[in-house]
Amino acid sequence: MNDLVIQIIGFVGVFFFMMSYQVKSNKMLFFMQIAGCFVFGVQLGLLGAYSGCMSLAVLVVRNIMLTRYEKWEWVRWNGWAIIFSAIIVILTIMTWDGPVSILPGLGAISGTLACWTNNAKIIRINNLFINSPCCLIYDIIFGSWGGVINESITIISIIVSIMRFGLKALDGDRVVESN
Repeated sequence: MNDLVIQIIGFVGVFFFMMSYQVKSNKMLFFMQIAGCFVFGVQLGLLGAYSGCMSLAVLVVRNIMLTRYEKWEWVRWNGWAIIFSAIIVILTIMTWDGPVSILPGLGAISGTLACWTNNAKIIRINNLFINSPCCLIYDIIFGSWGGVINESITIISIIVSIMRFGLKALDGDRVVESN
């Protein structure tokens, strides 16, 4: 496939992630992020970055479940974080392309564990220090320029958020609100 088309696919992913913060409802936010993960997964697959592609496939399923975090009690079971993490480890081994394959797996596992805390502070700290840096390096290595931009925006956004509100202010903030 044409390199330009593959890069355009990545920029579609950036669009979905940027739009996710411009919508009013949590449901649409999650939908946009699910679409972004799916699109970036397709792009990484086309770039031959199979560990990242498969990690994102797992995250699409995880995020679909998290959209029902408050409504379905079985989704809140902490064991799901371990199950998803184990699946990511297995897929990382199956798609092993050298040590670079650790990056998306580590990011996806840390993000999954953080998500199941449903705590905005923990999720932001994880994204700032583990998930986004792992994805950023992986995107640079495999040439996903949309991914590089997306992770850079995420890191900058988290830093601005912490500067505006402080970490302490995020302590009790829950990601999924009850309706």
